[in-house]
Amino acid sequence: MQDSQFPDIVARITESDPRFDKKAYDFVRLGLDHTVKDIRKRDAARAEKMRHVTGAELLGGLRVYALDQFGPMAKSILNSWGIKTSRDFGAIVFNLIDHKVFSKTESDRIEDFEGVFDFDDAFVIPFLPVGRSRPKTRSIGRA
Repeated sequence: MQDSQFPDIVARITESDPRFDKKAYDFVRLGLDHTVKDIRKRDAARAEKMRHVTGAELLGGLRVYALDQFGPMAKSILNSWGIKTSRDFGAIVFNLIDHKVFSKTESDRIEDFEGVFDFDDAFVIPFLPVGRSRPKTRSIGRA
């Protein structure tokens, strides 16, 4: 696939599956590139050949890439594009696989993206002051 075809493919995908903004697809594509570069650096230090990126590795890379690109706004930006869970990243990846933009192995499954991380843990807590944890939510009607 040529880069010039990517916008057309994403337009077709979002027409049939409007859950995610077109920007989400661009982000995942760029995040995969970022993840592959990081893995190549790490594997080169160990003299390993390039290999397939797993769902968990991609999610880790997407998390780092989002924090890098958007800082404390990462969760809000991803949510505005329709991405609210790690499985949502998987849905985008598998839409791109279905349209031959990404490839997969026989062992790759959308379930690989299920519940890998919580968005507050991944994108909010890194920016809280040291010593603070996830904000506690209160039930409506309770003091």
